[in-house]
Amino acid sequence: MGFCYTRVANPTVSAFEERITKLEGGLASVACASGMAAISMALLNILQAGDEIISSASLYGGSIDLFRDIEAFGIKTVYVKNNDWEAIEDAFTDKTKVVFAETIGNPCLDVTDIDKLAEISHSHGVPLLMDNTTATPYLIKAIEHGADIVVNSSSKYINGSSNSISGVLTDSGHFKWTKERYPVLGEYLKFGQFAYISKLRNGLYRNVGVCLSPFNAYLNLIGVETLGLRMKQQCENAYALAKWFEDNYSGIKVNYPGLASSKWHDIAEKELTGGYGGIITIRVGSKEKAFSIMNKLKIPYILSNIGDTKTLVVHPSSTISLHSTEKELEDSGVFEDLIRISVGIEDVEDLIEDFKQAIE
Repeated sequence: MGFCYTRVANPTVSAFEERITKLEGGLASVACASGMAAISMALLNILQAGDEIISSASLYGGSIDLFRDIEAFGIKTVYVKNNDWEAIEDAFTDKTKVVFAETIGNPCLDVTDIDKLAEISHSHGVPLLMDNTTATPYLIKAIEHGADIVVNSSSKYINGSSNSISGVLTDSGHFKWTKERYPVLGEYLKFGQFAYISKLRNGLYRNVGVCLSPFNAYLNLIGVETLGLRMKQQCENAYALAKWFEDNYSGIKVNYPGLASSKWHDIAEKELTGGYGGIITIRVGSKEKAFSIMNKLKIPYILSNIGDTKTLVVHPSSTISLHSTEKELEDSGVFEDLIRISVGIEDVEDLIEDFKQAIE
């Protein structure tokens, strides 16, 4: 049967899904209206009241908000410190149905040891769901490291121009779903490795209506063509800018996994290829100083997106983490004096000069 209704499938959207599937090295993908829609679908496709999620505590604020919302459906989230293996082991119960983490935390910039986390998850018979938005398949193919499901907010690096909202989830096809542990998959288990994707596309995805618009899929298809070129330049620029901050401003705390001083550097060296990501955070001493620097910058835009070809800066505690509790902010590495910098593809010397005048 061909395409009959865009809320189920569409030829342009399908072309985008196939491209992401190949990039991530998975079995099949489903494109959604946003990154948050992709995370929601990835989780709710296998969860029901009484189930539990084990999640890294250092998450993007929107994901924390989502996990708070689904508590109303009887789904509990247990937060653990990323890469704290003893705490992660202790968090498992017979109600645990999925483990969730970000490849590179946003904005904490902690790097997940996916191989180890996948090993622990699988030893408990539970799939690993990784948010690969900040790394993209250019820096790491999470499925090759043991992830079972991968989500990307393709509004970010995959699109590259901030001109559309979209998300996509990719199923590896490797996880062995069982009726006993995942009764919600029901009749779809007969489709074997396609059970997860088949249930999603014929269930929540269709019925909730979170499909990606064909035009946004078209924009993403244009953007993904230059993903490698953009990521290479953004990673190089991010490292150069971070090193400049570290070498010239002892009063500024710079956080970037590519720096040898980062506590995540060794894991980043092991997990990532082609760079360490395009995001830097700096702590400048006070909220007032943070706003002063951002307002004096001439090249970067003050925007909450990441992954654009243009450099973007934002104050996370008053934007993407606005609704987080004090504990959630601390776990996510968000402080009042923190600026997140999504580094673009501009000449890095121009960026350095701009930050220099804004700081001094």
